[in-house]
Amino acid sequence: MAIKIEDVKRLKELTGVGLTDAKSALEESNGNFDKALEAMRKKGLTKAEKRGEREARAGVVGNYNHDNRIGVLVEVNCETDFVARNEVFTNFVKDIAMHIAASNPEFVSAEDIPVDVRDSKKAEFVEKAKSEGKPENMIDNIVEGMLKKHFAERCLLDQPFVKNPDITVGEYTKEHNAKLGENIVVRRFSRMALGEV
Repeated sequence: MAIKIEDVKRLKELTGVGLTDAKSALEESNGNFDKALEAMRKKGLTKAEKRGEREARAGVVGNYNHDNRIGVLVEVNCETDFVARNEVFTNFVKDIAMHIAASNPEFVSAEDIPVDVRDSKKAEFVEKAKSEGKPENMIDNIVEGMLKKHFAERCLLDQPFVKNPDITVGEYTKEHNAKLGENIVVRRFSRMALGEV
């Protein structure tokens, strides 16, 4: 089957892989673009996870202002100034800032949740499970599930991405790790809304 050069270029652009890899993926999937895209995304995300161990010291502080009522500052780091000035990276930072404005997360990731906040919420959920008459031997598992769901809604990287709710912000970040070939880290953010204290 003849592989179209437009498909090769499109696959390369969407996944951040080289032209040869994109062409090979299309050949392996008998020209089926969707199958090739899925295969290359998996390959790219695997590489991106390995990149996560590399240090990200460059980057930008991006901002977003919604109707002069909600403002966001976000620090996103990458490995080099070259990528920090790249249009794909700067658009990614804008997307993250816009998501923060819309979804109002409290923490970047689960690792950023203070122990006292987590312990307090855990105690609350244990009491709730007991008052609902849940079996004693199941309470720990039930509470863990409740905590995971509660904090997933409040952690930026676990939230469904506003522009594509089928993926989380964390997955969107990994896609950009793969696309740009560098470790990208959302370091911190600050969100202000008019009238909120």
